[in-house]
Amino acid sequence: MIKHHPKLEMLESYVAGELPASVNIMIAAHIEMCPKCQQQVTELTSKAADSCFDFDTLDVGELELQFDFDSFVDDITQYTYTEEIVESEIQEITVADTPYCLPQVLRNIERSNWMNLGKLSRSRFELEDGDLRMSLLHIDAEGSVPNHTHNGFEITLLVDGSFEDEMGTYQRGDFIWLDGNNTHTPVTKDGCLCLTVSSDSLHFTQGLSKLLNPIGKFIY
Repeated sequence: MIKHHPKLEMLESYVAGELPASVNIMIAAHIEMCPKCQQQVTELTSKAADSCFDFDTLDVGELELQFDFDSFVDDITQYTYTEEIVESEIQEITVADTPYCLPQVLRNIERSNWMNLGKLSRSRFELEDGDLRMSLLHIDAEGSVPNHTHNGFEITLLVDGSFEDEMGTYQRGDFIWLDGNNTHTPVTKDGCLCLTVSSDSLHFTQGLSKLLNPIGKFIY
């Protein structure tokens, strides 16, 4: 069961098209998995559409524009068309001999080859979105990410599997927003695949991983 969702304000910005591309993709991927947020977005979209047509008279400067909505609908519906239903193709990838199905929203976005470091593997999406970086992160069974905080913010969508940290346990579909106020050590028993968006590097807080902090800006 999905327990962690985007905040209402973020869903409102998503519907309004006000978010960066990578964050939009993250939310769209979560919505594919989450009936609760699907319903919320449907209601928000309907509300936004209603607000565009809640009057019959539009003032444009000193010009009054009369809009006959009923005639507008009649003009559209007098045309006939044949709707062709195309089934979405499932995009499957294999990491560490484990197959995973990716959200449909990721299907046409190019990715880099996997970069492996111990039980961690990362593939970055080729998406130009300012300082934001979107990646797939795979953690092998019995693997973990060293204890760290965040120099910016990090959004994680759990695509498959589960992991836990000091704040709780996360399952498929959970949408997690963390920043410099959070310090944690994600650990997975059976392995997991995450979609992540980061605005800056991680800041490691313990052990040899702290040696990566001086070059963190170049590898996030």
